[in-house]
Amino acid sequence: MKMMRWTGVSMIGLMFALGLADIAPVRADAYADVREKLEVCFTCHGKNGASTRPEYPILAGQHLYYLYVQLKDFKSGLRADPVMSNIAKELSKEEMLKIAQFFSEQSWPSLGYRADPALAARGETATHAGECVQCHLGSYEGDSRIPRVANQHRAYLEKTMLDFKTGARANSPAKSSLMKSYDDADIAAMAEFLAGF
Repeated sequence: MKMMRWTGVSMIGLMFALGLADIAPVRADAYADVREKLEVCFTCHGKNGASTRPEYPILAGQHLYYLYVQLKDFKSGLRADPVMSNIAKELSKEEMLKIAQFFSEQSWPSLGYRADPALAARGETATHAGECVQCHLGSYEGDSRIPRVANQHRAYLEKTMLDFKTGARANSPAKSSLMKSYDDADIAAMAEFLAGF
């Protein structure tokens, strides 16, 4: 009787495993046509968009529409970067959407960043003064058109805010206007706060 029960359990387990084996390749093939392009993305942004390099943003788990718009802006020249602009120019709309979808489906990695308490407190005050939660929401995880900034790389956050301030990044006039109201020390503090949020 015990043997029969174990055989039944084993057969169910085997059928389940075989069923998953049949499903997995179909799911993996969903991005087969952009796989080479994704591999190019992984070079800087890390495997599946989980960047470990502080100068490159985490893409894993970022919002689909936001990612698509950034690729579109790189392609059109509204957002400029010597590497990204050239990559985006080669992408079709369908490829941009598929790449954005791939990254949006990944899990956001935990950086485990430990912010400096005093600097983060200054950053928290500055983000409240700028009402950053109005767009990025209370958890700083954004929504659709607005990016997640919580637990993003500190160096990337600081550079991005400074680029908005100086006009080096011009694809969000409202953000540029807001960043001009902060001094560089406040921007550094906000980056510290958000990276550790």
